[in-house]
Amino acid sequence: MRKALIVGIDDYKTCPLKGCCNDADSIEQILRCNGDESPNFSTKIFKNVQTKATLKKLIEDCFSGDADVALFYYSGHGHIDNVGGYLVTPDFGDHDFGVSLQDVLTIANNSRCKDKIIILDSCYSGIFGSISTLGQSTAVINEGVTILTASRSTETSIEINGHGLFTSLLLEALNGGAADITGHITPGGIYAYIDKALGPWEQRPVFKTNVTRFTPLRKVIPQVDISIIRKICTYFPNENSQLPIDPSFEPTNSLDVQHDIIPPYADPHNTKIFSDLQKLEGIGLVVPIGEDHMYFAAMHSKSCALTSIGKQYWRLVNDKLI
Repeated sequence: MRKALIVGIDDYKTCPLKGCCNDADSIEQILRCNGDESPNFSTKIFKNVQTKATLKKLIEDCFSGDADVALFYYSGHGHIDNVGGYLVTPDFGDHDFGVSLQDVLTIANNSRCKDKIIILDSCYSGIFGSISTLGQSTAVINEGVTILTASRSTETSIEINGHGLFTSLLLEALNGGAADITGHITPGGIYAYIDKALGPWEQRPVFKTNVTRFTPLRKVIPQVDISIIRKICTYFPNENSQLPIDPSFEPTNSLDVQHDIIPPYADPHNTKIFSDLQKLEGIGLVVPIGEDHMYFAAMHSKSCALTSIGKQYWRLVNDKLI
């Protein structure tokens, strides 16, 4: 069971925003389904939540129960003072800005859900999960909690083209930009994608976690079908072996094609293997030996081998982990 609470607030009377409700709509839409349209998160979206009490109750409901994954996404104003940080609600006033980040963390820490993921696109949100400025140690991140924020505790968050800059990159990551070879998108992959996209002079995302495994937030259709990746142990008996190939692997080396051909001529069994090898090369798992391209490796009777990441996936397939 996977559930996600998505909140966006634009409607601040003295300091309105423009992109937070757009952020919430887009995040809710992309989290609802995987890339193949299969169900992903059961989502609830709330826009322009007016009061601190309402927002806090929504967060408590999000992390209640024992779901496999509970995710809370917030886009709106953030505030920081000498006590800590806050998710600002429109009813804010002097010395009462909204839901404290310490309260959010306490709720998540106490949750019985297996994985608790909190994503904040708000100014100064990087303070979330830090030790209190008062010296208290209550900001410890319990096991199963992951935090991803738009900016450091000293930085504001930028809006561009109707979205927060952070959320724009988050959407790209969830749409496949952060997918691994098998099509899984994890919080770690998302952070790596956003981190590379933001230069040293822009806001910097913050990632904090206490997990023993990364749970995928979304799955997309992989570039290469998983059934082909699983053949890697068939083609390579061990992770350091080389697979000899020759002209019989190249489908164009056939009497049916008008060009110079070289025996042994194309063999349907070998050309099918070669097609798989070329796909594995395209995602960085296989590399030709002694040639720049798989075509020339075949035509010159060379070999191909696994790359470093190819060896990693060989071990995963061999151990029946994928």
